[in-house]
Amino acid sequence: MFRPRKPASPSRYCNASAEVIRSVVLMYVRFPLSLWTVKELLSGRGIDI
Repeated sequence: MFRPRKPASPSRYCNASAEVIRSVVLMYVRFPLSLWTVKELLSGRGIDI
């Protein structure tokens, strides 16, 4: 009998938690920041990616 597969998580290749990924995406989309700037802001908050 065929069992449907679970949909793959979009963050399956990333070691960061889903909460960190969501924070990065929200900062990147909401503010006109580069990914480097977002990384620096998060590292200032103690989140290392």
